[in-house]
Amino acid sequence: MNTTGKVDVLLGLQWGDEGKGKVVDVLTPNYDVVARFQGGPNAGHTLEFEGEKYVLRSIPSGIFQGGKVNIIGNGVVLAPDLFMDEAVDLEKSGHPLKDRLHISKKAHLIMPTHRILDRAYEAAKGKNKVGTTGKGIGPTYTDKVSRNGLRVGDVLDNFEEKYAAHKERHMKMLKALGWNDFEGFEEVEKKWMQGIEYMRQFQFVDSEHEINNILRSGKNILCEGAQGTMLDVDFGSYPFVTSSNTICAGACIGLGIGPNRIGDVYGIMKAYCTRVGAGPFPTELFDETGKTIRDLGHEYGAVTGRERRCGWVDLIQLRYSIMINGVTKLILMKSDVLDTFDTIKACVGYKLPDGTVTEELPYEIDAVTPVYKELPGWKTDMTKFTDKKQFPEAFANYIKFLAEFLETPIKVVSIGPDRDQTIVL
Repeated sequence: MNTTGKVDVLLGLQWGDEGKGKVVDVLTPNYDVVARFQGGPNAGHTLEFEGEKYVLRSIPSGIFQGGKVNIIGNGVVLAPDLFMDEAVDLEKSGHPLKDRLHISKKAHLIMPTHRILDRAYEAAKGKNKVGTTGKGIGPTYTDKVSRNGLRVGDVLDNFEEKYAAHKERHMKMLKALGWNDFEGFEEVEKKWMQGIEYMRQFQFVDSEHEINNILRSGKNILCEGAQGTMLDVDFGSYPFVTSSNTICAGACIGLGIGPNRIGDVYGIMKAYCTRVGAGPFPTELFDETGKTIRDLGHEYGAVTGRERRCGWVDLIQLRYSIMINGVTKLILMKSDVLDTFDTIKACVGYKLPDGTVTEELPYEIDAVTPVYKELPGWKTDMTKFTDKKQFPEAFANYIKFLAEFLETPIKVVSIGPDRDQTIVL
């Protein structure tokens, strides 16, 4: 008898903010374990249910399902002070974390000096800045790959000495950059150390062993990615990307899972497209339509509060993401935001500077002009719908068009922020 469990992966296919938190929460009842495999507290997953709104930054979204194990994997970078704030808030709202949440010893720690380095590097770039959240993510991953990182497991042995050595190295780097703004640093550092003490109450695990033992016992795992495919450090719109692999392969590296263990790959897309921070965005709208989408979709960052740039859905970019990730099922979010539009546009090609049109994502996407297909809007408030039979014909046709162009079935449609506003096709 084969008792091997399965690993499914859930990730964003655009530039992040696709609505992953809500979807994880809808899917988790089918899984025994939810695991985060990359990213840090720069990504906020918003969940709304039972009249409450929660923003998760580092804690996996399966935490609201009683009795499930949630794992913060080795590919994640963790800020102890922010983790403490998030966890204490959740515990106050009646969600016991200490028995549900396990943290990989191999996850790297974001130090207070990483945040200062983040600001110093951005300032040094001047007009070429990437638009990071300033949370110290990039410098932490930089330390990781340059073999200078401080990890969760280091908390267990001779930690103060290790911390001091890392801090001293960072201070030398900041001095070399000519940086001298350390306002409020002592307060931050003090709280960070409190976060370390708080974290000691949780189970630190060898997550790669734990995950593979869970699979051996026949249980199922859902891997949750942060950000989106176009922010992947290898395949995204470099250099305007994050510092980790946000794609499906990142789940193998960020959790210690063999590629042959991956089952379904759920790709999440919005019915339009958004982006936060700098970098190319071919279908961006600078007109009233873009502003309307932003207002109707409440497109402001969950963590930063920044206005998101908005544009029409880009099917060339999505097709690329589906290919890179091996997506098996699509989840369409925020369709309700387009409920009032007469016409919906979708980018179906890129016109290159030499006048030729391509359906493949080129090396440089900042000089392309989108080629649009226009589709009739459905002009219907769908937020109260409970069944696909209620969909207006124009919306049913829109879904069919997307699925055919992207050569991937759409399995779930979201028509509002609440857990209940989800229709499984």
